[in-house]
Amino acid sequence: MNEFFAGARPGVQASFEDASFELPILYFRDDLFVMFFTADLEKVRAAMPSGRLHPVTFFGNKALVGIAAFNYLNTTIGPYGEIGIVLPAIYGDKPSIGVVPAMMESRWPGFGVVVAHLPVTKTTARDAGRGQWGYTKFVADMKFANTPEYHQVEMSEEGEHILTMRVMKKGFVKRDNKPLITYSVLNNELIRTRIPQKGTCRVCLNTTGSHLMLGDHPVARSIEALGVGPKPVMTRYYIERSGILPAGEVIERDVAALDGYKGKDREGIHETSYLP
Repeated sequence: MNEFFAGARPGVQASFEDASFELPILYFRDDLFVMFFTADLEKVRAAMPSGRLHPVTFFGNKALVGIAAFNYLNTTIGPYGEIGIVLPAIYGDKPSIGVVPAMMESRWPGFGVVVAHLPVTKTTARDAGRGQWGYTKFVADMKFANTPEYHQVEMSEEGEHILTMRVMKKGFVKRDNKPLITYSVLNNELIRTRIPQKGTCRVCLNTTGSHLMLGDHPVARSIEALGVGPKPVMTRYYIERSGILPAGEVIERDVAALDGYKGKDREGIHETSYLP
């Protein structure tokens, strides 16, 4: 185990439904690619479970919506796929200006993402996520493609198309050793989870070639209902990345429920192809 994971074991055993796992969960290797869209500010604000969560604004009158695809290849709970539909937000004091996602983590210590939907390909990952963190997980089918030009994933539920996203492999290179911070709701308590990560990514503001296609699934319609723009304003993909997922902390009580779409009780499909 390398230096980044030093001290992570022995951990603490946890179990929910059929999921039994050790905390923190260790992510040794994954493919992560992300796109950000502008969205309707008032609609995103209405989706916040707490009045202390303020949507990050873009040019003053737009909110941001992120879609992040994780292809977990080597973890302590096995390989699986996950896609996060997230709402960048600041917890605490309302920010006076909007800032682009690549810069805001250090300026605003309350920065994180509210997890609106978090589909996964395994029931154990669903049960662990909902039981431990209140993450809005359901089981979906994901087919990842990794080529020299792009990352892509097609997500569906028993043949019903949810979304297809493609992120081109371009942009400036930067190290990203800042933790990923998520906000979720468990039993009407707001949970903040600080996820240490270490990696190298490429950030791109010229998003030509990257795109998102939405189906007619309820989750796809909920993304459309946020008023997302027609093309991404920024993309990011990781050349290499590792992460550590610990238990979260309660930071506020008596917040609104954030249950998300629950789907069916089934195992999902997780496929990866490497195309020339």
